[in-house]
Amino acid sequence: MTLLAIAQSVSPYRQLLVGFSGGLDSTVLLHRLMLWREQQPDVQIRAIHIHHGLSANANEWVAHCETLCQTWNIPLIVERVTLKDEGLGTEAQARKARYAAFEHALRPGEAIVTAQHLDDQCETFLLALKRGSGPAGLSAMAERSKFAGTYLLRPLLNETRSSLEHWARVHNLRWIEDESNQDDGYDRNFLRLRILPELSQRWPHFAEATARSAQLCAEQESLLDELLSEELANLVSEEGALSISPLESMSVVRRGALVRRWLAGHHAQMPSRDMLKRIWDEVAQAREDANPCLHLNGFEIRRFKAQLWWVKHQPSLTDNIISWPDIHEPLKLPHRAGLVALNAPGNVRLPAVGEQVTIRFKASGNLHIVGRNGGRKLKKIWQECNVPPWLRDTTPLLFYGETLIAAAGVFVTQDGWAEEGLRFERKA
Repeated sequence: MTLLAIAQSVSPYRQLLVGFSGGLDSTVLLHRLMLWREQQPDVQIRAIHIHHGLSANANEWVAHCETLCQTWNIPLIVERVTLKDEGLGTEAQARKARYAAFEHALRPGEAIVTAQHLDDQCETFLLALKRGSGPAGLSAMAERSKFAGTYLLRPLLNETRSSLEHWARVHNLRWIEDESNQDDGYDRNFLRLRILPELSQRWPHFAEATARSAQLCAEQESLLDELLSEELANLVSEEGALSISPLESMSVVRRGALVRRWLAGHHAQMPSRDMLKRIWDEVAQAREDANPCLHLNGFEIRRFKAQLWWVKHQPSLTDNIISWPDIHEPLKLPHRAGLVALNAPGNVRLPAVGEQVTIRFKASGNLHIVGRNGGRKLKKIWQECNVPPWLRDTTPLLFYGETLIAAAGVFVTQDGWAEEGLRFERKA
């Protein structure tokens, strides 16, 4: 790859954040970008190294990356991440943590650049094939894709690993070798070490042919996006919910394609065929009086008002009682549920002397709220106010003593009303 080619592959971006592991691929990528920067002084390059804490050599890798970046005059960010056990497997969890760190480090106007190459593309295709993926999964990786309000660029996607190694040898580059790359217990390593060498020996252009298949799948998906975009837009509300009724008369194939694109619009991981069936059978078609919920990688698919909703999972706060000693300062809620505050103007009275202020998430008895005649149970009030079921046990309730005063952003009780008072609200 010439420097002109790498310039074209990242165009029009001139500010780049490069994922830098210190391995062969990312070292060659960073080296080429550094050489390009020498010809284009307005180009700004930063590198980011993710310390996963998985290897005993991780600190040495950091030192190697720091030395190299200092030599090349490239600012380096080192992000230490802790992997959570979410049932995704080590490879997937490391990738999730890595891309979350990339997103956090990005600056406005910057694109993220990573070093996946042709052999990686082939492995990704085969892994998708192993999972039984459809055209979307078999599309593998794109040369550029939307990411965190900018783009993720992969300039090396059409080059083989051997060509990258040749570049590194010619330019006397040094790189690290991750010992885990030799562990064929990982699926990707199994393909790289044991399967692809056999396939490439038999069919020398197997990787290139696989990449063409991936490209054809991507084109098919792109065409479907175009054909279904207007129809999908008519099915999705301003809040991002998907109307169920029009889907009921469609073929299973068309309905599935629309549901997948609705999920893609929420940046969800694409569901398997079995999961797609469960979404329809267990959520969309659940009995009328049910409150169905299907968990999917930290999110939930819910049904409300004849629509499907994509909701981030939030632990129930029902049993929490939180003291609020100073109502003039915002109060932080547990489980990253945001802040509550009392600000002017509004219609919530101030607490009387001796009334202890607390935040709770459940209330008993008949409640009398402003704008309604008679008393109602809280469950009935939530229904009348169109509060979705998944928000009902996480919506902050303001209490003075044992008296319910208001629900954040929803209602004020008659006991809490003031003609000129404060506004009780929750902020992210």
